[in-house]
Amino acid sequence: MARPRALRQVALSAGRDIDATLGFWLDVLGLPVHARYDPPGIAFIVVGGARLFFTGGVPQGTVYLDIEDLAAFHRKAADDGIAFTAAPALMHRDTEGVFGPAGESEWMAFLKDPAGNTIGLVERKPD
Repeated sequence: MARPRALRQVALSAGRDIDATLGFWLDVLGLPVHARYDPPGIAFIVVGGARLFFTGGVPQGTVYLDIEDLAAFHRKAADDGIAFTAAPALMHRDTEGVFGPAGESEWMAFLKDPAGNTIGLVERKPD
């Protein structure tokens, strides 16, 4: 049986103010809108070939994004007044190489956009 090979799209809530939500994704994460359609009030951001689909009426979701130098990003964003729900922390030591090269660890930090979507920022680095 065939298995999915790549992430295509993640549906996220745009909340009550799509402009504020899209502005957050641009201003905080540096990810611009790829396409927007008004009406019906939907937008797409593309990250590494995967689409983030923002629309009203969708429960809040969680998306995990790879990032380099998570600690530096966290410091700068926190200095700019961005609130994190969880600071960078070690989440997994991948000693067997299940999710990437063996001997690396995954560090994550979490924040929310104005619509309440959770964003997990992930950095893999050698132990």
